[in-house]
Amino acid sequence: MASPHTELLTLRDLLRWAVTRFHGANLVFGHGSDNAWDEAVYLLLHTLHLPLDTLEPFLDARLLERERQRCVDLIHERVNSRKPAAYLTGEAWLQGVRFLVDENVIVPRSPIAELLNEQLAPWVEDPDAITQVLDLCTGSGCLAILAAMAFESAQVDAVDLSPEALRVAQSNIALHGLQGQVQALRSDLLANIPAGRCYDLIICNPPYVNAQAMGQLPEEYRHEPRLALAGGDDGMDLVRRILADAPAHMAPDGLLVLEIGHEQAHFQAAFPMLDPVWLSTETASDQILLLRRTQLTP
Repeated sequence: MASPHTELLTLRDLLRWAVTRFHGANLVFGHGSDNAWDEAVYLLLHTLHLPLDTLEPFLDARLLERERQRCVDLIHERVNSRKPAAYLTGEAWLQGVRFLVDENVIVPRSPIAELLNEQLAPWVEDPDAITQVLDLCTGSGCLAILAAMAFESAQVDAVDLSPEALRVAQSNIALHGLQGQVQALRSDLLANIPAGRCYDLIICNPPYVNAQAMGQLPEEYRHEPRLALAGGDDGMDLVRRILADAPAHMAPDGLLVLEIGHEQAHFQAAFPMLDPVWLSTETASDQILLLRRTQLTP
């Protein structure tokens, strides 16, 4: 008996079927796309080696049998494994930039990327004056690389505790030819940063998910490394250490840009004396804060 998938002749057919499969399986999105259609488009175009931003001309193209089978297999894998699409394709895109990923790093999606694309205006008045940048909890190195692209005069340290994550970061640094500008360093937050090294800008997307929320994460998110997500009972365990240690490594006019996700209430309870600037992006509000060194120094 012929497989029912032999009736899926065109890319349009496959897209319709994939969206139906995704909805029927109640998949959760949020690792590069936020809906079934966009994720199906990405997975199918990637599998067919077609431009990811060009769908319309190919919608009614008929597929070879082996092409159709590769597409069907990948859609089945997304449904059955519930792994984020980026782990299935080995890549993720952030602000139009491609990054290599595997399950040793969280999937790049930080809204800090949008702020870097704007060179942190208006908070950074002169981008050329940013000469030393630290990306704490760098993971795949995506924010460190975007910072290097935004601030071309800067040397960027990409720091993580996980050696497996740093290997991914080093692959991405090499992918973008930034070995002379971005350095991957292993450190438990700021503990192993060389003494006397001061940064004009520290960016950080740390583990901040509180314990209750960790217990309720959808299966897709549980494929990501727990080390990169869990922030303790109130999500602020690592944030406390960062805010305590950061001033010693900040230039006098240094800035700290910190992502805390949906933990604003926990942040305010933990640090009632701080009055950060809350930065908004197209996709996030009250999730990123900015603090000056002077606010963190007793």
